[in-house]
Amino acid sequence: MTPNFAVVAVETPTFHMPRLWVPLFLLWIPVVLLSPIIFLVLAAVAIATRTTIWKLIVLCWGIITALPGTDVRVTADGAHVLVRVL
Repeated sequence: MTPNFAVVAVETPTFHMPRLWVPLFLLWIPVVLLSPIIFLVLAAVAIATRTTIWKLIVLCWGIITALPGTDVRVTADGAHVLVRVL
């Protein structure tokens, strides 16, 4: 399953941003439009690493489909950053 939304929140001692829901499914529109360029880049990487392009496509698809459930929380000097991929 591909990620649909990301939740981003930033909080510092002087600033509090409300949680921002970013619709990731809208990113598929530019990805489809740029797919010929993405394919050429993958082909160049496949040639440079001496592997097949299909292995790279499977690798990229595996990374994309593993993103849902990612939860990153960073705290430093009183500032908090939250990124969750749903």
